[in-house]
Amino acid sequence: MTRSASAEAAPRRLVLATANRGKVEELRHLLSDDWAILGMEEFNAEAAEETGSTFEENAILKAEAVALQTGLPSLADDSGLVVDALGGAPGVYSARYAGPASNDAANRSLLLAHMTRIETGSRSCRFVCVIALAVPGRTTATVRGTCEGTVGFRESGTNGFGYDSVFVLPDGRTMAELEADEKNAMSHRGQAMRIMLPMLHDARSSGTETC
Repeated sequence: MTRSASAEAAPRRLVLATANRGKVEELRHLLSDDWAILGMEEFNAEAAEETGSTFEENAILKAEAVALQTGLPSLADDSGLVVDALGGAPGVYSARYAGPASNDAANRSLLLAHMTRIETGSRSCRFVCVIALAVPGRTTATVRGTCEGTVGFRESGTNGFGYDSVFVLPDGRTMAELEADEKNAMSHRGQAMRIMLPMLHDARSSGTETC
């Protein structure tokens, strides 16, 4: 095998621009073996402040910040829950809905409290995921995936993270009651990643890794 062929066969490095372990595990599961998946903590990279007003803006901020610090292609996810009865909240503030230092349980509790008086037919919502791919020297690309559902009246299920246990799918199960493979087949993040995969293949084929 020639040196160039060996380089092409070796997995290229891709940095996931998130410290959320749940997202890291889902993204690792969705990505192909063509990439050596690294966490931003391996480079002591600092996460960008999420100052954007849209999922796209925040995903781009996060991906480009890590790509700049590492010199490697970086993949960032910005996602959240959009509830129609709450005017689109929590939206881009989903991870910090109950405050800057909040956790998943506090966020879910506040959401259920805000939905207390909302009747069954008015509890529509959707998960939204935007994935951004920042490659040094190239324009950052974004893709979007969505998953429709309703806000449950109580939590159910122990799988997943974030709002999964209060997100009710059309078949009556919550996202937290699905096994990983089934969740990835229908989730907002799974949809977005399937759109992103050809872009990742193109980035790998172009040999854009710089270090």
